[in-house]
Amino acid sequence: MFSKIMITTDGSLVSQHTACAGVKFAQQMGAEVLALFVAPAYQYPVYVEIIPPTYPSGEEYEAQMRRTGEDYMGRIMRSAEAAGLQHSCMTVFSDSTAHTITEVAEHEHCDLIFMGSHGRSGWGQLLLGSVTNKVLAQTQKPVLVHRLINEPAQ
Repeated sequence: MFSKIMITTDGSLVSQHTACAGVKFAQQMGAEVLALFVAPAYQYPVYVEIIPPTYPSGEEYEAQMRRTGEDYMGRIMRSAEAAGLQHSCMTVFSDSTAHTITEVAEHEHCDLIFMGSHGRSGWGQLLLGSVTNKVLAQTQKPVLVHRLINEPAQ
């Protein structure tokens, strides 16, 4: 039914639990896995007269975020490897996370987007502006939302 499944991660505990569930689902489907981490775009400090010497350059920032993304996606890659699934990972830089997720899913020909949700409702959901809700509103692709009712223990 699904041949390529995108599993998104932001490194949080919720996304780690989602990643495990996503790989299990992909294994049941016999689908390829694409792990995606959307890193915030580099922000140059325009309101500072003197840039501190410790402030990273754009290249340093991107290198660090790529390492962070590889760390976040490592669990997905190891799980997919252990499950015998084809897998790849991708770090993309953007300040529009939901839009980027939908664009990458389209460009990479993913059949399904597998995402996590904190399971908040009411004001909590409204005030947080969930990336998952934005993806659901922006894509025509199926989105499977792995909802956690309780916050996972650290």
